[in-house]
Amino acid sequence: MTVRVLVADDQEIVRTGLAMILDAQPDIEVVGQAPDGRRAVELARRLRPDVCLFDIRMPGLDGIEATRLLAGPGVPDPLAVVVITTFDLDEYVYAALRAGARGFLLKNAGAQMLSQAVHAAAEGDALIAPSVTARLLGAFARTGPAAPPAHPVEALTYREEEILLTVARGRTNSEIADELHISLSTVKTHIASLMAKLGARNRVEIAMWAYETNRVRASG
Repeated sequence: MTVRVLVADDQEIVRTGLAMILDAQPDIEVVGQAPDGRRAVELARRLRPDVCLFDIRMPGLDGIEATRLLAGPGVPDPLAVVVITTFDLDEYVYAALRAGARGFLLKNAGAQMLSQAVHAAAEGDALIAPSVTARLLGAFARTGPAAPPAHPVEALTYREEEILLTVARGRTNSEIADELHISLSTVKTHIASLMAKLGARNRVEIAMWAYETNRVRASG
């Protein structure tokens, strides 16, 4: 199954490079490119790609607002958005995750990580660049969340607390299964339970909740 991707970046050379890397993958097809957020939203709504790959800093409508319009709270049929940035401590990344992004990458992440992030988003999962997960989420958790962290509707089980920590550290489902010696389906079941209890839309929000409640502390 081919994953259809829309790429938006205001720098033509970056936009073209990302599109070339993705198009070189046998199961990924770039169906559109946009030089700014407004055009990206228009194309996304018309083309309905499987994944939108958005730069954060774009003129007019930036990647955060574009993400909110396509994947934010209240959007009836949200699209999968992955944001990409040059800086691993860019304050806008956190805002983009709040706006509904399924994950983020650095522009120097490499072709393999880029492909993994696109596939993860297309499958309803999320990939946060492991090299920056703790530092980024931890740093912004220390500044205080936009609102007090939500209380779980039901207390987390011991196993769910374990899963929570691994998600917050950027582990994939497969890595969690290996680390905790449980099946992949069991991991998915626990993550679904965490989302329900925390009112989280995806694993990115699970990770943010873990940092905001000081269950995980930043490293570095």
